[in-house]
Amino acid sequence: MHFAPDTEDSLAIVVVLCNTDPGASRSGADELATVEQLADLLAGYPYTGRIDHDEAELQDVRRTRDLLRRVWTLERDEAVVAVNRMLRDAKALPYLTRHDGLDWHMHATAPEAPLAERIRVESALALMDVIRMNETGRLRVCEADDCTGLLLDLSRNALKRFCCVRCGNRMNMIAFRERKAGAN
Repeated sequence: MHFAPDTEDSLAIVVVLCNTDPGASRSGADELATVEQLADLLAGYPYTGRIDHDEAELQDVRRTRDLLRRVWTLERDEAVVAVNRMLRDAKALPYLTRHDGLDWHMHATAPEAPLAERIRVESALALMDVIRMNETGRLRVCEADDCTGLLLDLSRNALKRFCCVRCGNRMNMIAFRERKAGAN
């Protein structure tokens, strides 16, 4: 499956951001508990524009994380309502831009808008593409028994089931042990 590059990038950031949640993180802890952890996350996924590096911004990004986790799991028609609300709340006005070596892509908020608002709007623009292409089934929650990690399935056959290799290996080992026990 191929979406526009900026759509794929935005969706990938949603996965990384949402998987900092305690129920989805590898550590089991909130991996977005401090301003420093937010800065570390942003180092891998740089956002242009205003970044305040303060507690208020961190709390707003955490609320955005919770919202995006909920939207990720909605049925297509329910997701439309949530995406439209995110865009409307931000008074989003899409425009094309080119910066930092990236080719033309969409933004819909001013660079000076709060970071969490820009994350919500860029995520909403990406989710619009997913919804329009009727590909919401590619937005999933990990099928591992004890994991709530999000995953984006961009594979050709749309059969990705686990958020990471670790979860896939763990579930495969459990299945192997169950088959082996059943054979005895």
